[in-house]
Formats: sequence, C-alpha cells, structure tokens
Amino acid sequence: MTQRDQSLSMANMTPELMTRLSEGHFTDLIGLKYTELGPDRVAGEWVVSPQQHQPAGIVNGGVHCTVIETLASVGGSVWFGERGTVVGVNNNTDFLRPVRAGTLRGVATPIHRGRTQQLWQVVITDEQDRMVARGQVRLHNLQSVQD
Repeated sequence: MTQRDQSLSMANMTPELMTRLSEGHFTDLIGLKYTELGPDRVAGEWVVSPQQHQPAGIVNGGVHCTVIETLASVGGSVWFGERGTVVGVNNNTDFLRPVRAGTLRGVATPIHRGRTQQLWQVVITDEQDRMVARGQVRLHNLQSVQD
C-alpha cells in the first residue's frame, strides 16, 4: 500500500477495502485477509501454506512478526486518522506454539494511545483458539504538516 493509498481516509476504511488495497503487496503474499477494522480493534486471518514454513516445517516467525506489525499499524492508522500517519518503531514478538497448517487469526488492540506514540498488542490464535504468538508494536505518530 502506498502512502497515497493509506491517505484515502483510514477512518472510513472497511476490512474488505483494506484487503483489496493490500493486493500485490507483502501481506498479500501471506494471504492476510482483514476481518475487522476499527480504531479500537483490527483483526485478520490467513491460511498457513508450505511457503510460510521454515526448514523445520513450521511457520516462520517472520510471518507472525509481519502480521503483528501490520495489524497494529493499521489499527494505529485508523485511530490517528486525518492527523497524519504512523510508523512502527519497535516490534517485539513471542512465538509460543509451532504451527504447521490451518487458519490463523490475529487481533490487535491498543494498550496506549498518546500524542506522539501508540502501543498495540496483537494476539495470534489457531483454529482451536490457542495462542500461538503474541506481540506488541510501538508506533510513532507523524503529524501532517498544515499549510
């Protein structure tokens, strides 16, 4: 998604539109589909494929990091809205359970939202609602320059 695409008013973004805007970009390679999108909660899911595996035959941790960063950033962008844009400055992800197949779901919720920074928590669960990874992302709020 380009900077221009992101400025299409994140406040009015729907899960379907966000999924469509992500086509051809990195999260599209993973197959991430947004299922919920708002300033207080963002959710998405994807089906695990062998292309997401590390040599040990389980999902590569980078896939979890990508989803965690993405869902937190989208949530932060929706909340920050027309005031500007947000950028990730820290992603801390814990891998709790190996996954080989199935559908995974990530849910992002804010922990703190301030004038200059936000902190979001993301939990990834499997089809049995077991936590497989969790992370938190610190975002920096970049105010738009007013003419």
